[in-house]
Amino acid sequence: MKYVLLGSISPSWLSKQAERLTKSNEKLKQLGIKQDTVLYTQGQYDFVEIIDAPGPSTVLGFTIWYAKKGFGTIQTLPAFGDKEIRKIIKKG
Repeated sequence: MKYVLLGSISPSWLSKQAERLTKSNEKLKQLGIKQDTVLYTQGQYDFVEIIDAPGPSTVLGFTIWYAKKGFGTIQTLPAFGDKEIRKIIKKG
């Protein structure tokens, strides 16, 4: 399933971007989460990331790990493609 991650980077990790990114990517791979896109943004969130994950518990595990490492915080949003949302609407 696809998820949108809205992330904030802790100020203490801003100067260590390469290290934070390497560790995060290793954890994503370990959890079987595929990274589709990462965009860095200005405003409330520092990055927006699109991932494909086995399920919500895997995504929750990653966001808890990210926070425990002190990297920052992540808000997650399940994401649905057009075909999938059409099927859901028909069932509803």
